[in-house]
Amino acid sequence: MIKINKEISNSKRKIVRAIKEFNNQRTPEAKAKLILVNKKSFKIGFTGSFCRTCGFYDYFDDFKILLEETGLKIKITKMEEIDDGAIVRFMIN
Repeated sequence: MIKINKEISNSKRKIVRAIKEFNNQRTPEAKAKLILVNKKSFKIGFTGSFCRTCGFYDYFDDFKILLEETGLKIKITKMEEIDDGAIVRFMIN
Protein backbone atom coordinates (compact mmCIF):
# COMPACT_ATOMS: atom_id res chain seq x y z
CA MET A 1 0.00 0.00 0.00
CA ILE A 2 1.30 3.46 -0.94
CA LYS A 3 1.31 6.04 1.83
CA ILE A 4 0.10 9.46 0.73
CA ASN A 5 1.43 12.51 2.51
CA LYS A 6 -1.69 13.93 4.21
CA GLU A 7 -0.38 17.49 3.99
CA ILE A 8 0.02 17.25 0.21
CA SER A 9 -3.32 15.48 -0.15
CA ASN A 10 -5.16 18.20 1.81
CA SER A 11 -3.42 20.99 -0.12
CA LYS A 12 -4.11 19.26 -3.44
CA ARG A 13 -7.83 18.99 -2.63
CA LYS A 14 -7.94 22.72 -1.95
CA ILE A 15 -6.01 23.48 -5.14
CA VAL A 16 -8.31 21.29 -7.27
CA ARG A 17 -11.38 22.91 -5.71
CA ALA A 18 -9.99 26.40 -6.43
CA ILE A 19 -9.22 25.39 -10.04
CA LYS A 20 -12.81 24.23 -10.53
CA GLU A 21 -14.16 27.48 -9.09
CA PHE A 22 -11.74 29.57 -11.14
CA ASN A 23 -12.67 27.75 -14.35
CA ASN A 24 -16.38 28.15 -13.60
CA GLN A 25 -15.89 31.91 -13.22
CA ARG A 26 -13.27 32.66 -15.88
CA THR A 27 -13.68 30.21 -18.79
CA PRO A 28 -13.40 30.82 -21.77
CA GLU A 29 -11.17 33.89 -21.17
CA ALA A 30 -8.85 31.91 -18.90
CA LYS A 31 -8.60 28.30 -17.83
CA ALA A 32 -6.42 26.84 -15.08
CA LYS A 33 -4.88 23.36 -15.01
CA LEU A 34 -2.79 21.74 -12.28
CA ILE A 35 0.64 20.82 -13.60
CA LEU A 36 2.60 19.87 -10.46
CA VAL A 37 2.07 19.75 -6.71
CA ASN A 38 4.44 18.87 -3.90
CA LYS A 39 4.78 19.69 -0.21
CA LYS A 40 6.09 23.25 -0.64
CA SER A 41 4.89 24.40 -4.06
CA PHE A 42 2.67 23.81 -7.05
CA LYS A 43 2.42 24.94 -10.67
CA ILE A 44 -0.71 25.97 -12.52
CA GLY A 45 -0.95 26.37 -16.28
CA PHE A 46 -3.22 29.22 -17.36
CA THR A 47 -4.42 29.30 -20.96
CA GLY A 48 -6.99 31.28 -22.89
CA SER A 49 -7.60 34.51 -24.73
CA PHE A 50 -7.48 36.57 -21.50
CA CYS A 51 -9.41 39.80 -21.26
CA ARG A 52 -6.57 42.26 -21.85
CA THR A 53 -8.48 45.16 -20.28
CA CYS A 54 -8.65 43.16 -17.03
CA GLY A 55 -4.89 42.71 -16.96
CA PHE A 56 -3.06 39.51 -17.83
CA TYR A 57 -1.56 39.06 -14.35
CA ASP A 58 -4.85 39.79 -12.55
CA TYR A 59 -6.03 36.29 -13.41
CA PHE A 60 -3.18 34.80 -11.36
CA ASP A 61 -3.98 37.05 -8.42
CA ASP A 62 -7.66 36.07 -8.69
CA PHE A 63 -6.66 32.41 -8.46
CA LYS A 64 -4.45 33.18 -5.45
CA ILE A 65 -7.36 34.89 -3.69
CA LEU A 66 -9.68 31.94 -4.38
CA LEU A 67 -7.15 29.57 -2.89
CA GLU A 68 -6.45 31.74 0.15
CA GLU A 69 -10.18 31.71 0.88
CA THR A 70 -9.80 27.96 1.54
CA GLY A 71 -7.22 28.72 4.25
CA LEU A 72 -4.13 27.85 2.23
CA LYS A 73 -1.46 30.56 2.54
CA ILE A 74 0.42 30.96 -0.74
CA LYS A 75 2.49 33.40 -2.75
CA ILE A 76 3.34 33.66 -6.42
CA THR A 77 7.05 33.00 -6.92
CA LYS A 78 7.49 32.61 -10.67
CA MET A 79 5.59 33.33 -13.88
CA GLU A 80 6.67 31.94 -17.23
CA GLU A 81 4.77 33.31 -20.21
CA ILE A 82 3.97 30.78 -22.93
CA ASP A 83 2.32 31.21 -26.34
CA ASP A 84 -1.26 30.93 -25.11
CA GLY A 85 -0.90 31.89 -21.44
CA ALA A 86 1.47 31.29 -18.56
CA ILE A 87 2.77 28.72 -16.10
CA VAL A 88 2.70 30.12 -12.58
CA ARG A 89 4.53 28.68 -9.60
CA PHE A 90 3.02 29.17 -6.16
CA MET A 91 4.80 28.53 -2.84
CA ILE A 92 2.81 27.19 0.09
CA ASN A 93 3.60 29.04 3.32
